[in-house]
Amino acid sequence: MIEVVLDASVVLKWFVASEEPGRDEALALRAEYEAGRLVVVVPSLLHLELVNVAARRWGWGEGALLDLASGLEDLRFELAEPGLAAVAAWSARGLTAYDAAYVAVAEERGIELVSDDRSILAAVGSIARPLVQS
Repeated sequence: MIEVVLDASVVLKWFVASEEPGRDEALALRAEYEAGRLVVVVPSLLHLELVNVAARRWGWGEGALLDLASGLEDLRFELAEPGLAAVAAWSARGLTAYDAAYVAVAEERGIELVSDDRSILAAVGSIARPLVQS
């Protein structure tokens, strides 16, 4: 079984109906997770980020947001809170504290972070790999 950290840029693609770049790769990861071949580890802030994007960027109403919240709870990702010092260190390298949380979890657990966020990928080197590999 493989463990990975998925950030919001990847998991968001699980919930959009449009043809967003990287959606097929994100859905392939979801299929691996649902088949039990992938353990997804995330900081709990992932849930807040996803609800925030759905509400603010996508304009979802209360009913859709409640469905999303329920769906996120049903996923039962493994939650791992990063050490604050590690978040601070990555933030000092230019990441937001939110992005740094994903990187810190991956680094602390010794597992790969999968991201579609260019700023994360540019800052962290071998800790992260792009969702879409060229």
